[in-house]
Amino acid sequence: MLNDSIRKEKEDLEEKLLSPFAAKAKYSKGRLRPEEECEIRTCFERDRDRIIHSKAFRRLKHKTQVFLAPKGDHYRTRLTHTLEVSQIARTIAKALKLNEDLTEAIALGHDLGHTPFGHAGEEVLNELLPEGFRHNEQSLRVVDLLEKDGKGLNLTLEVRDGILNHSKGKGPILFEKERPLTLEAEVVRISDIIAYVNHDVDDAIRAGLITIDDLPSLVKKKLGLSHSERINNLVKNVILTTKSANKNAILMDEKCLEALTLLRDFLFEKIYFSPVVRKEFEKAKKILSSLFEFYYKNFEKIEYFQKASQIFTNASKERIIADYISGMTDRFALYQYFEFFIPKPVGINFEIGSFLYEI
Repeated sequence: MLNDSIRKEKEDLEEKLLSPFAAKAKYSKGRLRPEEECEIRTCFERDRDRIIHSKAFRRLKHKTQVFLAPKGDHYRTRLTHTLEVSQIARTIAKALKLNEDLTEAIALGHDLGHTPFGHAGEEVLNELLPEGFRHNEQSLRVVDLLEKDGKGLNLTLEVRDGILNHSKGKGPILFEKERPLTLEAEVVRISDIIAYVNHDVDDAIRAGLITIDDLPSLVKKKLGLSHSERINNLVKNVILTTKSANKNAILMDEKCLEALTLLRDFLFEKIYFSPVVRKEFEKAKKILSSLFEFYYKNFEKIEYFQKASQIFTNASKERIIADYISGMTDRFALYQYFEFFIPKPVGINFEIGSFLYEI
């Protein structure tokens, strides 16, 4: 049987090669439940692997990013977004000599709790749950509790903290007063916004909602005209500004930060709250609110909820239903809606989205 020399060699290499500001696996604050260490992988490598092999990660491929049920095959999904965030974050972490394994684990797990139909799902669950609903908190709930039938993935505190602190909404892009435990978590947060503002511009142009000429002049001048140019300039700016400051913080120069903030505000105005997108969002919200109401009224009759109640004994009916809905893919939510709310004419086959219903 192998001893743990391979893992220890990796941990020793981290000590020698990584920045003094980097999180080191050897000094991890540990897991919710103590475990024996792996003989080969560091604790952060194990976390990354557990996330990749989770059911919640696989479901991201059928969850919407912004455009609901797009006809084209090249629009982003929650999974492709996650992979883009991971790639950007690893590039920054490697250049700054931070812990790539920790960075990748946080990036791959940051959106595991996202709802179907993008932020439309988050809006409706936030309205229906007494305690509210935030996808970053749900992502943590997924890895702590929901995966593996209530056992969770038992991730390290550093990964859990990064998952919880990745979301910024329309708040400050860079951390100010309250900061996460690690610089790797800060890297994922800035990588998340670099990824989504750029791929959402790309998808919005593909959808015909905007053209490249519509972008604010400062964005075009400072960040560039093409998708790759904007990402390249933003990533380089984060790396070079952070390196030159030599501080325990992820930074961006003032002009670049202004351009990035302006681009984000532009997307909120022209895309996320545009009549075209909001119209589809309202449809999605109606689907999910109808399902929530149906599940609540029929809670005791549905086998899944009875099993969930036995596992999550401290959770309310609303919480269990929200967990179930937030874990759905877009197409499963549609399937459930058609199953419970759409009449089924006898002897007719009809196709909805990617489902063929045999009536």
